[in-house]
Amino acid sequence: MATDDVLIVGGGLAGLCCAGKLRQAGVPFQLFEAADAVGGRIRTDVVDGFRLDRGFQVFLDSYPEARDVLDFAALQLKPFLPGALVRFRGRFHTLADPWRRPSKALASAFSPIGSLSDKLRIASYRSSTLRGSLDDQFALPETTAYEALRAHGFSASIIERFFRPFLGGIFLDPELRTSSRMLRFVFRMFSLGNATLPAEGMEAIPRQLAAKLPPEKLRLRSRVTRVEPRAVTLASGERIEGRQTVVAVEGQAARELLAGAGAAPAELAAIAEGQTVTCLYFAARSAPVAEPVLILNGDGEGPINNLCFPTAVTPTYGPPGQTLVSVTVLGAAADSQRSDSQRSDSQRLLGDVRRQLEQWFGSQVADWSLLRVYNIPYALPKQYPPALATPCRDVRLASGLVVCGDHRDNASITGAMVSGRRAAEAVLGGGP
Repeated sequence: MATDDVLIVGGGLAGLCCAGKLRQAGVPFQLFEAADAVGGRIRTDVVDGFRLDRGFQVFLDSYPEARDVLDFAALQLKPFLPGALVRFRGRFHTLADPWRRPSKALASAFSPIGSLSDKLRIASYRSSTLRGSLDDQFALPETTAYEALRAHGFSASIIERFFRPFLGGIFLDPELRTSSRMLRFVFRMFSLGNATLPAEGMEAIPRQLAAKLPPEKLRLRSRVTRVEPRAVTLASGERIEGRQTVVAVEGQAARELLAGAGAAPAELAAIAEGQTVTCLYFAARSAPVAEPVLILNGDGEGPINNLCFPTAVTPTYGPPGQTLVSVTVLGAAADSQRSDSQRSDSQRLLGDVRRQLEQWFGSQVADWSLLRVYNIPYALPKQYPPALATPCRDVRLASGLVVCGDHRDNASITGAMVSGRRAAEAVLGGGP
């Protein structure tokens, strides 16, 4: 079948943003999504009345691209408290943002999560990330996040007790090998805004983008098995020709499709492998911590990296009077649908998580019921140096073939959105 449409493969944020820009320009398109709904890696399931994001995620309301394409008021964004609660040596310690939580500044200054000098260095590092434009920040020398923290003078204490679990949870990289350019970007975004949750779950973000598109142009349950410049083939065998093809899927899937399209080996090698994460959700009668705050493992022992109670941020994440518990474990856990040995590994992880939760919160944890475990093999692209040596990689690979996704810009919601816009600009002749 031949058409004059632009063929977009993938209904995640990049594909939806590309489609939105094409619609605004009056350019016809078809978007093919293998799943039963748009969203890609940003999906939310409703289980027993709880909203479970597929992997713990937050939305930073300071993302510049998101401000241009989303209606924040309609998302009903609810903020976390700025800062964190750090579990260290049997107690929880507050590390708050003194600019936005001045009442907690004194407690933070004298907490054992780093020295007073460390807290002053946070202020100076924050200030440095706010200078100039984002392009200026991405142009600074690139090293690893860990090396950048040490070079700024932060002690091993605050790196191990705060930065490793906090940044490790953002980058899904406990070794902090992620690019220092990404570190500066994240510091800037957290300094300028809030970490939030939409009232209806993270999937509300791609749903809002999709609602602006003609529904007949969104072909769900339509898995693309082969791409060519100006053509795609579906799992059904149907081949569709168009004016251009845009590959807007996550890194591993993009690599497989582009290999079949004859992309150069260097281009395929430049698409990063993914970071893996496991998220466990529990239902509880009440939250042992009432504040809407992120809780970090500052001891570095046990499987839990971070946890929170999403219903403390926005009650719409659970049924009335009930608490949702979200626990993040960096790395993989076995899928309970696979082999006996993998199911055994999964049960072992669940037991280890429960024991650590009981150490932190006591006997009430015995009454927490497991809702679901998500093991996400490709949650984010790895962005180890020199991944961001060129912060915005070319999106046009060949005549008639364009690629976008967070692996082309930076591993964030706004990075995916920017890449989708750049892909549309390339299609329209206004970009690389």
